[in-house]
Amino acid sequence: MVHKIALEEHFGATDPNIVEQSATHFTSDAWPAHRDMLLDIHDSRLQLMDECGIDKAVLSLLSPGIQSLHDSAQAVDWAQRLNDYAAKQVAHRPDRFASFAALPMQDPAAATAEIRRAVTELGLVGALVNGFSQVGDENTVVYLDDPRYTEFWSTVEELDVPVYLHPRDPLESTTPQYHGHPWLYGSAWAFSVETGTHALGLMGSGLFDRHPNLNIILGHLGELLPFNVWRTDHRVAVAPRGIDIQHSFGHYLRNNFYLTTSGNFRTPALLNTIQEVGADRLLFSADYPFEDMREAADWFDRLEINDNDHIKIARTNAQALLKM
Repeated sequence: MVHKIALEEHFGATDPNIVEQSATHFTSDAWPAHRDMLLDIHDSRLQLMDECGIDKAVLSLLSPGIQSLHDSAQAVDWAQRLNDYAAKQVAHRPDRFASFAALPMQDPAAATAEIRRAVTELGLVGALVNGFSQVGDENTVVYLDDPRYTEFWSTVEELDVPVYLHPRDPLESTTPQYHGHPWLYGSAWAFSVETGTHALGLMGSGLFDRHPNLNIILGHLGELLPFNVWRTDHRVAVAPRGIDIQHSFGHYLRNNFYLTTSGNFRTPALLNTIQEVGADRLLFSADYPFEDMREAADWFDRLEINDNDHIKIARTNAQALLKM
């Protein structure tokens, strides 16, 4: 399967020096090599894309990125500089790269202005937000269903670009259930629980009733949602607890979300996801360099699914969503 488009392919930058945020995801021995992978775009990464049949990668800043900068002025400054950097990398090889914008959600007005600048002036194809943002101090967190983002979501719908809701760890101070079990943090478990819950919060807030044309992207085959959304709807119908939305959670998942294969190379899970949301809502991704690009591509290329769905997931869904 050649001519794939990959949508969750991360980069870092030394100016501002944000790349070191990812050191905790690797052992000390493995980190130097992965640091180099994050900083490289046009050399080893491009060669590996060629080997894996990936025509284009949509770059995005690593996690937690801008969302962890609780000083709003710093968040605004770094987001602007990193988006300028991303646009410069894309301009060097627009045939092989696109990019999502990083956004300073600590300042809703600035984030709204920045996504407009990123899309209309820099040519970026949407935004990637790493979960909640720390605002004012490291212990104050704000999620994207907060009313302060009303104008932001209106602008996203107007621009007709997707927002990739990417994972980050919850704060240790608010998750005592993980204490003593550090292996549950990160992509092993906490990422998916945190991000899936965030997505349900967006659905339950009525966001997609107010903005029915919004598109959110979730990685890792939907952060557990396709496997539990029926039960969520089933139990909320029994005990609604004041929820006031026009449709079911399953409806929003199938109509307002796209799901990628990033970091979840499991065929039965993919087949379940196709049955739940349909092949039109799935996108190929690797999650490089946190996952092995070759493993992602080899698994995907060998899938025994019908050719039409294979091509949709490989590239044509992404082409339509990102207007490539």
